[in-house]
Amino acid sequence: MANTMQFDLVSPERSLASLEVTSVQIPGADGDMTAMPGHAAVLTSLRPGVVKVQSADGEKDFVVTRGFAEISADSISVIAEHAHVGTEVTKADLEDVLTAAKGAVETANSEDKDAAEKFVADLVSLMDAMD
Repeated sequence: MANTMQFDLVSPERSLASLEVTSVQIPGADGDMTAMPGHAAVLTSLRPGVVKVQSADGEKDFVVTRGFAEISADSISVIAEHAHVGTEVTKADLEDVLTAAKGAVETANSEDKDAAEKFVADLVSLMDAMD
């Protein structure tokens, strides 16, 4: 089994990362998970949070809002609706996302309202951690 795996992170605007990694911590919708080489195949949706990547060059962080991660034994692909390099992101970068999310709560039908409220709560928690 290899000691590294390919990691790719893309958003609609750009590709943020493509590198060999030893592990990736992902803010999955059902909780944080860590993927390493040899991981079982999994497809998970993302909640707002920080993707933490370990590589030979050290740790790199990326802030994501929502999207999904596809994990296999030798690669991880993260497709994020919004993504930023962790050292470069500010609260202001996420304000528009929060405003839109709050609007989605107001217009959500009863079936979707809980998910919309959870997204807002997760996003607020992420932004509060940026202090």
